[in-house]
Amino acid sequence: MNAPTEDRRKHPRVEIDEPAYISTSGLSMRCRLLNVSSQGAAIEIPNPALVPPRFQLMTEKDRVIRFCRVIWIKQDRIGIAFDPPTAEAGSGVPSRDLD
Repeated sequence: MNAPTEDRRKHPRVEIDEPAYISTSGLSMRCRLLNVSSQGAAIEIPNPALVPPRFQLMTEKDRVIRFCRVIWIKQDRIGIAFDPPTAEAGSGVPSRDLD
């Protein structure tokens, strides 16, 4: 008798299946957000070879933008981790005090 496969994720994922967009260098590609956790997600895209190692992901429904990096690729699915936004990736205008 075989034991069931264990889920190795540290954070549980929620299945959602929603349209989303990958954005990088002024270009965007439509994809499907299959599941999500507080730390990452899985997306489905017709040609994963076009996805760069780091990109922004925006959900179509609520327009939330997350900074992401690719963790794994299997056929047309990509596992991603969410990264904190960097100063360079923000508004493009450095923050500063106006004293």
